Amino acid sequence: MYDLNDAQPQMAPLGELIPDGTFAKVKMTIRPGGVNGSTQADVGLLKASQSSDAKMLDCEFTVVSGPYARRKFWQNFTVAGGKLDEKGQSKGWNISKSAFRAMVDSALGLDPKDESPAAKGKRVIQGLKQLDGIVFAARIMVEPASNPNYRDQNKLANIVLPGEPQYAAIMRGENVQPDPVNAKPRKAAETPAAATPAWASSQASAPASGGVPWANQGAANQAAPKPQGTAAPGPAWLNG
Repeated sequence: MYDLNDAQPQMAPLGELIPDGTFAKVKMTIRPGGVNGSTQADVGLLKASQSSDAKMLDCEFTVVSGPYARRKFWQNFTVAGGKLDEKGQSKGWNISKSAFRAMVDSALGLDPKDESPAAKGKRVIQGLKQLDGIVFAARIMVEPASNPNYRDQNKLANIVLPGEPQYAAIMRGENVQPDPVNAKPRKAAETPAAATPAWASSQASAPASGGVPWANQGAANQAAPKPQGTAAPGPAWLNG
């Protein structure tokens, strides 16, 4: 005998997109691509671009609550190479670094304007691998395909930060009124160029310990309360 009463609702048809402008709490999982990053923690973590010298973080996002729970979408973040700015730095990495900082601020409830030593310490990571499993508030967009042979895709429109009106409700897993983006297709064009990852110059400021500064922070991101005093290595979101 099988009792099906406690089964989860059926998932949406394969390929159906999350509506443009949907707010949701999401979890990011990194899919290793076999290319080494600049730290020991990131060995084999990155993925090489097929059209340039860019190295990317291949990420899968899973909605963790609300009407679109368990729905997934995917996105790459350039972390080295690609087009360079006037300072010779990777434009893609500068954009990705801003996104990763916003993810940490959203995950831990940090005021993005907080530049105190404590807040800055929580934004230091030993490697990109430590972003694996982070849970944060997001706004999801539908990106129209630039080629008629391909389908439109869901992408991150932006990370929702503490202080924004939707943040608290999203992190509680509540339904929030969508705010459509109606984004135009991106122009994917990168020219081969070599660049030293921007984070390489900041290794000297990283904490001496192997743990992450926010290892015991971010209780709001846990699916269920944890016993007081429980400690575990790595980011708090790994223990969810």
